[in-house]
Amino acid sequence: MTQSLHPAAQQGFSSAAERYQQVRPSYPEALVPWLQQQLGLPHHAQLLDLGSGTGKFLPQLKLLSSHILAVDPVAEMLTQLKQVHPDIPTLQAMSDALPLENALMDAVFCAQSFHWFANFDSLKEIHRILKDQGYLVLIWNQRDVNVDWVKALAEFILPMEGDTPRYHSGQWRDVFQDQQLFSPVAETTLQQLHSGTVEQVVSKRLLSTSFIAAQSDDAQQQLKSQFEQIVREHTGKQPDEQIDFPYITHVYVFQKIPTP
Repeated sequence: MTQSLHPAAQQGFSSAAERYQQVRPSYPEALVPWLQQQLGLPHHAQLLDLGSGTGKFLPQLKLLSSHILAVDPVAEMLTQLKQVHPDIPTLQAMSDALPLENALMDAVFCAQSFHWFANFDSLKEIHRILKDQGYLVLIWNQRDVNVDWVKALAEFILPMEGDTPRYHSGQWRDVFQDQQLFSPVAETTLQQLHSGTVEQVVSKRLLSTSFIAAQSDDAQQQLKSQFEQIVREHTGKQPDEQIDFPYITHVYVFQKIPTP
């Protein structure tokens, strides 16, 4: 049976797709050279951006290959993607039911997405569409909670998560236990700063979080004020002032274990 989309993703990402595209950070410049070194992909490699969202990771993928397919279950996200990247073919599909041929892809990339579908059916499907020795690459931008005001925001948001899948819970790792589909081959962490006004890179960025974006407009406006108050209390900065939002990017590379 095909999995269903988590309500926070279905409602939050469909209603906030445009905001997601506008306010989410990109990825560190050092990421592409690291991936090139680790993966050694040919320039004609077939790449899949799985859970592509609005295509925030596509600028990096385009540096790796010109053959890219973007897949996401939320139509509104793909609409935003097509506006920014009209050259990239897209497919609306779930991760455990990909209408693609066996052994088609050289690498599958899940940027800011794998925690949504970290289940064995999806892992089997990714394994099926990858060529032998193909790669599964998992990437997440995470707010750097070593910074006091970032930690304060994280602690404020935490009770709102409910059962929403999140990278920091670590539950996504469970699917790699006791399986013979993928073996880990490399991982790294990189740092970056997302620079802009407090309103743009902090409060609106946080409003694009799935379980927050799924709330009513009134609730979101109240949260926006609370986010900005937390930043003001810790940094003295107003919503229209510039700030650097620190991120740590976590990258994990797995390689397909060929079926005997």
